[in-house]
Amino acid sequence: MSAPEPRFAHFASIDWAKHKHHAVILNAAGQIVVAFDFEHTAAGWQQWREQAARHAPLAVAIETSQGTVIDQLLQTPDCTIYPLNPKAAQRYRERKAPSGTKSDHLDAWSFADALRLDWAHWRPLCRQDPLLDQLRLLCRDEVALIEERTALVNQLQAALHEYYPTALAAFEDWTLEAAWAFIEAFPTPQALARAGKRRWEKFLHTHKLARPETYQKRLELFAQALTFPASEALTLAKSRLAVTRARQLRVLQAQLDDYRQQIEKLFARHPDHDLFGSLPGAGPKLAPRLLAELGSQSPAV
Repeated sequence: MSAPEPRFAHFASIDWAKHKHHAVILNAAGQIVVAFDFEHTAAGWQQWREQAARHAPLAVAIETSQGTVIDQLLQTPDCTIYPLNPKAAQRYRERKAPSGTKSDHLDAWSFADALRLDWAHWRPLCRQDPLLDQLRLLCRDEVALIEERTALVNQLQAALHEYYPTALAAFEDWTLEAAWAFIEAFPTPQALARAGKRRWEKFLHTHKLARPETYQKRLELFAQALTFPASEALTLAKSRLAVTRARQLRVLQAQLDDYRQQIEKLFARHPDHDLFGSLPGAGPKLAPRLLAELGSQSPAV
């Protein structure tokens, strides 16, 4: 089978960083025609686009498939983006520098030359409609926020472990708003003991925690709140931290609820929502994420 006809005039790569990027552009023979640094600013990206226009049509290799650098590259006319995953990038580095030498220029040149030789076997990053792009970004950010919630829950539980074992034993799921409300209402074992049984019962009924299998157990735990007291200093300090974490979780959960509403709205507008929504086991949370990710091309392997 003959090799495909070249459809690019030049091949490039960008070694990207937060504030500055290094670009290398090669001709079809593998010679460097230009190498330059540019800032991650409007002026810097205009500098890139001017160089890209001079060497179009241009294929660009880059070691990422998302983020602000990809967003800027997608706005570069006559430019096809080929993302690299980290394992593939490491192989191409080693091809050019077996000794392990690493530099921005060497990385960019290695990836550009690999693209020049192998581009027909790489998968380009497809341009997608704005709705799918937004859905994908929202889903990824939602997952990141859920991870932040998990971290806050762990920090809350660590604080409670220091002074309030009764609270820890009373709730298994600390992502429940009722658990955070409990800490806000009864921040210390002493506050819980002072509140008395009538307030305990009112709290459990108000927060729909009156299921027979757990109701009596919680009341028994509350009655023993002072059996293993921590020192006053520890209780005062850690109860303040626990209340802080509970309030942070409440704010974060409100934002997560808003994200979920926006994701569901976008998902409902996409023409493939019925298809992905009907996938076995997908559910209302997983289905939009599947649509968002399957709608984007994977980086080169």
